[in-house]
Amino acid sequence: MAAAQQRGGTLTVGLGYDIDTLNVYSTGFLGDVQAAVVEGLVAPDAKANYVPVLATQVPSVRNGGIKVAADGKTMTVTYRLRPGVKWSDGQPLTSADVKFTWEAVKNPKFIAESKDGTEDIASIDTPNATTVVVNYKRVAPDFMSTLFTFGILPKHALDGKDLNTDSYNEKPLGTGPFRVKEFRRGQYVILERNPFYWRKDSKGVQLPYLDGMIFKIIPDSNTLVTQLRTGEVQLAYGIPYSQVKQLDGVPGLNVVKNNVLSWQHLDFNLKTVDAFKDPNVRKAFAYAINKSAVSKALGGYPTPINSVVVPVFSYANAAVPKYDYNLARARQLLDAAGWKPGPDGIRVKDGKRMSFKIMAQAGRSTDEDAQQVIIASLKQAGIELQPDNKSGVAFRDARYKGNYDLFYGGWITSADPTYSVFFGSKGVNNGQGYSNPRIDTLLTRAESTLDPAQRTAALREFQSALMTDLPSIPITTNPSMIAVTEKLGGFVPNPTNMTNFVNTSGWYLK
Repeated sequence: MAAAQQRGGTLTVGLGYDIDTLNVYSTGFLGDVQAAVVEGLVAPDAKANYVPVLATQVPSVRNGGIKVAADGKTMTVTYRLRPGVKWSDGQPLTSADVKFTWEAVKNPKFIAESKDGTEDIASIDTPNATTVVVNYKRVAPDFMSTLFTFGILPKHALDGKDLNTDSYNEKPLGTGPFRVKEFRRGQYVILERNPFYWRKDSKGVQLPYLDGMIFKIIPDSNTLVTQLRTGEVQLAYGIPYSQVKQLDGVPGLNVVKNNVLSWQHLDFNLKTVDAFKDPNVRKAFAYAINKSAVSKALGGYPTPINSVVVPVFSYANAAVPKYDYNLARARQLLDAAGWKPGPDGIRVKDGKRMSFKIMAQAGRSTDEDAQQVIIASLKQAGIELQPDNKSGVAFRDARYKGNYDLFYGGWITSADPTYSVFFGSKGVNNGQGYSNPRIDTLLTRAESTLDPAQRTAALREFQSALMTDLPSIPITTNPSMIAVTEKLGGFVPNPTNMTNFVNTSGWYLK
């Protein structure tokens, strides 16, 4: 096939959101563009298994890459870097860059979307240019789902710079197959081939095959679908379920179902909304939501779920408390909590109506459609919800800071999820302000052992405890629908939060 994989051509991709920054550690969105430009030491493949990228192998206990201290409290992870790798400016990648990445991201002055993993590290040794020894303060089985997987930062270009304001955020320097040529905010990002890229195909041909990629920012799904039909856009993911049929049968275009590691959820703001501090009120919401109706409204593609752990994982707990659609039970719980129907049918307690704002991502029609079903379901229980949808940076800030009453949206995880980021008292994605010492203890236990049996037991207990407390209602697990031109060869969807663009070097246009 290598002979058919001709070098050349530009692939145009449609993105359904506005990019905030091209710094993979600062962005509040998935790093689609970034994944084609920067590389980590390892990355998840199409089957959610970690494979080596800038490292020569994935560290494990078996191969000696992971060593646990005699007291079982700490560990070291050793990475061997690929020799001869260069940054897109021609400078060599070394172990100093890996150490610098840790120092830069953990720097209190750097405003990162997540510093997850940085505080677990006590120190990093760099005995030579291609060896990195990471000394952890604890046994951290989730180490691959955090820091060095998302990308390495170039020390020679960023040392001494303010990472919050540096031009790196618009034009990141990476070791990936492409480099940024132009970033026009709100419009597009143009990538060109990285002439220094290290990877070659089986016949010794330097990758990537493509000359470049254009990422067009198209938040309006109708416009995106139109441009897919006309061929102006050749690849897009997250196609709204309601619009999939418009693309079926379009000559030269395929629609692919990607079962991603994600779930849709409804979060309660536990910091500012007093009504939600009553667990029976939260349970009433859960009983009042018709998850099957949500799925049906979205074309039947989503599958209703009862836990925040998607069923693909072996530690998913099928025995968690369930809140199947039961409007009578929802009304009973609200009556018992003192919320009585008012003259207009909306419940009232102490003179306050049961009326709240529900936020979703504006322009994301799949979420907005589900939001309408949830609004209609809860109205039957005497609960009034009003849409308060936001986009871009406003949506990101509201999501992380908890500037909402209710939030409907989705989380997508790594191949080895760290649930404390969502439900731990100090979790970076815990904008709702949820805090439960028992949950913290169980997640610490799960995230501090290399023993699969112990981790599974802790995570299953965590799921039962969480679904009893119910700070967040899991709604469905949603596959991602991808539209892709038949001319694109080498494309394989990725189910993780590392995005479909984590391995673009082998893509080619026929």
